[in-house]
Amino acid sequence: MWMGIDLGTQSVRAVVVDDEGTVHGSGSAPLASHRAGDRHEQSSDDWWTAVVGASRAALRDGHRPRALAICSTSGTVLLTDRHGRATTPAVMYDDGRAPGRGPGRALWLQSAYGPGRVTHQADLIASRLAGRPLPTDSSHALKTGYDPEREVFDTPGLPTADLPDVVRPGTVLGEVDRAAAAATGIAAGTAIVAGMTDGCAAQIASGALSVGSWNAVLGTTLVLKGVTATPLRDPSGVVYSHRSPDGVWLPGGASSVGGGALRSAFPEADPAAFDTLAEAYEPAGVVAYPLVGQGERFPFLAPDAKPFVLGAPRSDGELWAALLQGVALVERLCLDYLDLLGAPVDAALTCTGGAVRSAYWTRLRAEVSGRTMRVPVCAEPALGMAVLAAYGVEGTASLAAVARRMVRPGEEFAPRGGGRFTEPYLTLVAELERRGWLPGPVAAHARARTEKAHT
Repeated sequence: MWMGIDLGTQSVRAVVVDDEGTVHGSGSAPLASHRAGDRHEQSSDDWWTAVVGASRAALRDGHRPRALAICSTSGTVLLTDRHGRATTPAVMYDDGRAPGRGPGRALWLQSAYGPGRVTHQADLIASRLAGRPLPTDSSHALKTGYDPEREVFDTPGLPTADLPDVVRPGTVLGEVDRAAAAATGIAAGTAIVAGMTDGCAAQIASGALSVGSWNAVLGTTLVLKGVTATPLRDPSGVVYSHRSPDGVWLPGGASSVGGGALRSAFPEADPAAFDTLAEAYEPAGVVAYPLVGQGERFPFLAPDAKPFVLGAPRSDGELWAALLQGVALVERLCLDYLDLLGAPVDAALTCTGGAVRSAYWTRLRAEVSGRTMRVPVCAEPALGMAVLAAYGVEGTASLAAVARRMVRPGEEFAPRGGGRFTEPYLTLVAELERRGWLPGPVAAHARARTEKAHT
């Protein structure tokens, strides 16, 4: 048995699975946030309380996992003392009071509260389980300024003594101590394996771990994460790479388009009913750029980008169709941008996230991208951490091999072909370029890829 713990924004989730990935126990517990303006904080005591509740629920049938790993939100930090006890609130990944990502938040915490050890969300829980401070992993440390190629921090202004030691994900860090065992129900002596961020955990759970594989996570927004043999170089910085435990690289980018645009346009909609209406509009007579709020991060950086619809929809069904298609068109543009950077992108895509509940949308995405879409049976981040725990303790050479054993494949959606969405795609590319958001070379490459696909 293996255990995975996912520290999310709104809840903590724990699962216990066997060697073939069958879930034998699961539990969750809610988390509350403290928001005011740019401020977004959580209490590490609340994290621990939720971990206790979720773990006890997952273990209620008496299972004894051999090892566990933990994932958490990327960029969430707090300060701790030399014993690993929190000395500040946790500043969440989207807290806007400090510039930049993790390094800026850590510097802000030290300026507001004084010196302290920089600690990530997963680090705090792992240390509570072990009863002593533990190293962090290179995945959680990435947004705190850790360079996974040189394997050093690049964090001007942060004293070296206040930075944690860093190990690769999958490293055995220690064991659950007796006090933590009494609280959580996790047996004393259970191995604690260094985890990864929630996005990487979801990628592991999707099974997209061999070179050339890509996982598209579509929920409120769209995230693509893949596997390359070497780091992917992106001059614009919109794509960045985590390092896999087995040495390959996990590049990815997060777009601000996604299902949030549908909820904003139709807050009371029944998605299944609207999907049925959308089938009459393939393609829609209007082209949408379904941005969630303002600003785009991938496949281009444009802080001033705003959502738009070209044309006047004839009905709610056509607008819904245009929004679904717009997300799929941006997904295709993301893949074209990754191809421009030199990444292999022509294999099937593994699809996860809340959007896979819509079989219609997944089929549509396959049609627009021209790629087969695969939906695994279970792809929650906690499962990914159970896979990583097994990898770390077994000492297997390949994380992908462990995932093949433990991740169950599900339904496939193959494109029917015909190029029906070529014109809307080129229209969107041209409009994004005209507005000055999409760089000319990226637009030209997207057009060249489209022309090649039809010759």
